[in-house]
Amino acid sequence: MDGLPLQHLPIAVIGGGPVGLAAAAHLIARGLPVKVYEAGPAVGSNLRDWGHVRVFTPWRYCIDEAAVALLNRHGWRLPTIDLCPTGAELVSAYLEPLAATPELAAVIETNARITAISRQGVDKVVSHGRETRPFVLAVASKDGVRRDLARAVIDASGTWTTPNPLGASGLPAAGEAELADRIAYAIPDILGRDRYLYAGRKTLVIGSGHSAANALLELAQLAEADPRTSFLWATRGVDLARIYSGGDADQLPARGELGADVRALVDSGRVKLVTGFAAVAISEKDGGIIAEGATTDGVHRIGPVDRIIAATGQRPDLSMTRELRLDLDPWLESVKALGPLIDPNLHSCGSVPPHGHRELTHPEPGFYTVGIKSYGRAPTFLMLTGYEQVRSVAAAIAGDMAAADDVRLVLPETGVCSTRPAIVANASAGCCGGPAPARVDACCLADAAAKDEGKAGCGCGAAA
Repeated sequence: MDGLPLQHLPIAVIGGGPVGLAAAAHLIARGLPVKVYEAGPAVGSNLRDWGHVRVFTPWRYCIDEAAVALLNRHGWRLPTIDLCPTGAELVSAYLEPLAATPELAAVIETNARITAISRQGVDKVVSHGRETRPFVLAVASKDGVRRDLARAVIDASGTWTTPNPLGASGLPAAGEAELADRIAYAIPDILGRDRYLYAGRKTLVIGSGHSAANALLELAQLAEADPRTSFLWATRGVDLARIYSGGDADQLPARGELGADVRALVDSGRVKLVTGFAAVAISEKDGGIIAEGATTDGVHRIGPVDRIIAATGQRPDLSMTRELRLDLDPWLESVKALGPLIDPNLHSCGSVPPHGHRELTHPEPGFYTVGIKSYGRAPTFLMLTGYEQVRSVAAAIAGDMAAADDVRLVLPETGVCSTRPAIVANASAGCCGGPAPARVDACCLADAAAKDEGKAGCGCGAAA
């Protein structure tokens, strides 16, 4: 590819998950050359890790329009749109058929990990003429490391493989590395392949997101089948509005049900909850694990337990982009323009204002961060957001700026959006006036009212 003019080089898509394959489908639909690099042995490798988990978004929100158009040309049948699939069903019923279409099968390479990206012949210090040089990607495959060139790069590699540590400081807790074999990050298959690790044992779940909720509910099911099983729950925060969700006000019923079930678990006393627990150390004592955390009342110790589930979220791996000029939010490590819109310090919405190629670009021309990696360390990303992101980016790369700038994104609301503690029993009171009407491109009523008045909106972070 060294001798190809820049405009004839492929667009590199990093990641063969839902958003990465959607990006490829949009680029192909526009007649652009594309190459997809998937680090795992098959497409959807990250989803396969949590294949046992049923998502709270129905099929209608899990599929991309360009991908569906491509699938339909090859006789694909859409699953029942109102059902919520598991991760495994997303792979088998959607991603695998999509990757098997002749158009995508020809451009996907698995077991191909991108370890570094730069500009051909210059490092990030050099400014003159860098936009005229192709990107160079270091590709680690079973045949060794090679260099590929690309016209543009869409990074949809996600964050799944880089979990946050247990330590509340963002650093591993003392003892975490030494006891790593007894810690599960994200969502283990408690009722399936990992059952033997949890049945009849005591487990501590640390975290306050949807991964923690799924783990807690599976542990509760396991305890019903095996009464020797017990579990505890600890969270760094004290306001659990985001995990409890907005109940009936949530526009995704399965998400609202997930939150309600976890709240019922706590209210029933079946799980002991410790809030305001900032983990600092874990240690072994008499064969068990003691978790130590700072609280407002001083040091608190939990245990001994047999295992810990660290449902503490993920962070982006920025190592491969070290030689690129990126503009990132200083604390979320998200694309900088998105930071104020998704900062969990400001609001707990499940929504984000419409955004596309302009918000996802960097000072490095032709490089885009999309999908959950565009959110950095922020939670509440939905696939639907990623699909609209890549539609806009593909249009921009193709030079269709009218389509690229015509960004439309209306996400199902959580029913909880506030800078103040939300009252879950009356979710609308803690949601900037309540969730926005479904037809309104806004994240809450206050935001919708502001936009109706011709203003930019309140961003869902303002107090009602």
